[in-house]
Amino acid sequence: MFKKILVANRGEIALRIQRACRELGIRAVMVYSEADREAKYVKLAEEAVCIGPAPSGLSYLNMPAIISAAEVTDAEAIHPGYGFLSENADFAERVEKSGFQFIGPTPESIRIMGDKVSAKQAMLRAGVPCVPGSEGELPDDPVQIRRIAKTVGYPVIIKAAGGGGGRGMRVVHTEAALINAVQMTKAEAGAAFGNPAVYLEKFLQNPRHVEIQIIADKHKNAVYLGERDCSMQRRHQKVLEESPAPGILRKLIERVGERCVAACKKIGYRGAGTFEFLYEDGEFYFIEMNTRVQVEHPVTEMVTGVDIVKTQIMVAAGEKLPFTQRDIVVRGHAIECRVNAEDPFKFIPSPGRVTMWHAPGGPGVRVDSHVYTNYFVPPNYDSMIGKIIVHGDTREQAMARMRTALAETVVEGINTNIPLHRELMVDAKFMAGGTNIHYLEHWLEQHKR
Repeated sequence: MFKKILVANRGEIALRIQRACRELGIRAVMVYSEADREAKYVKLAEEAVCIGPAPSGLSYLNMPAIISAAEVTDAEAIHPGYGFLSENADFAERVEKSGFQFIGPTPESIRIMGDKVSAKQAMLRAGVPCVPGSEGELPDDPVQIRRIAKTVGYPVIIKAAGGGGGRGMRVVHTEAALINAVQMTKAEAGAAFGNPAVYLEKFLQNPRHVEIQIIADKHKNAVYLGERDCSMQRRHQKVLEESPAPGILRKLIERVGERCVAACKKIGYRGAGTFEFLYEDGEFYFIEMNTRVQVEHPVTEMVTGVDIVKTQIMVAAGEKLPFTQRDIVVRGHAIECRVNAEDPFKFIPSPGRVTMWHAPGGPGVRVDSHVYTNYFVPPNYDSMIGKIIVHGDTREQAMARMRTALAETVVEGINTNIPLHRELMVDAKFMAGGTNIHYLEHWLEQHKR
């Protein structure tokens, strides 16, 4: 096992990894930008290194600064968390060439799964069901593009091969709009991701977003840890998540989970990863894989009892998975609400000083947050400041606990989206379960403030 790990991230995930290291008896080196000097995990750190000014390009995305911090502190491994450099194959390669262990997949796996075209081809070879579409990158010839779209059937969606986070995609309903949409998406993809390649898929009208969590070691062992329903989204950004997914037959989850495990073994995957699917009319369609720990990993931890972050560290150190598929049992139901520093209905970011922070408690309640009273939320990063997670024996009990937890939570000095979560927890359609990925945007349209 490692003696010292450098945590190359910020916010609640940095604190989450710091806690996992403590449990394992590992020293955690925390890096921080000048804007995060007062962060809780920096104050709690045994060692902390400032890696640059507030802009992430000069700090959390600064590869030489992060690797230098690992060198001067004699760290043995680097945990990238999520976001920033976590899915950057070049960073993973530089980490390992510099003599450190990257706590994540190999650079090769990140490259295969990070490019959505090669990821889809790898999944098709492994027998994982995919959305009907182009077999690879769209050609330049407009005649061929029209032929592919006609075969797939309108509406179609054009996606950037190197895209993510809901960016680099465009829905096309008619042949007349197709070529212009392809050209615009290519230009945007080239500018945003440095890769102009795009591909085409059937646009599913009312799907749910269901994902399968997997974890694999270096010894060709892999398991899936159930599923999460992440359908409650705004502009392709998840707002709340739950596990298990309401109303989906266990045999369907088992079948797709087994295929995900087989795909991991086929590509030699190691570490934690998430296969994301659209689910419609009883069918799963693979859309992408995230080669890192997810924001929503706690709901899986709550229903399976598996500590995903600790397991990530253990398998990176070369240990075998401490469990087999037979050991994984999903118990009860968990829900996570992302707490963002923003107007709850207009979504305008609300950085600033938190004059009062009171976290909820009680049976089955967990709060992952780096915030405290008098903490200053910087304007330089993502607006998420924490997550409230609950677990219950049933979905109904989990919802009741979440309603109680949200009622107990006090955040003053800044705006948060907690009022939105309070309303969603009493929404009849959400309470019934199984809402699709468009539901929240329609709901917001009807509840304009």
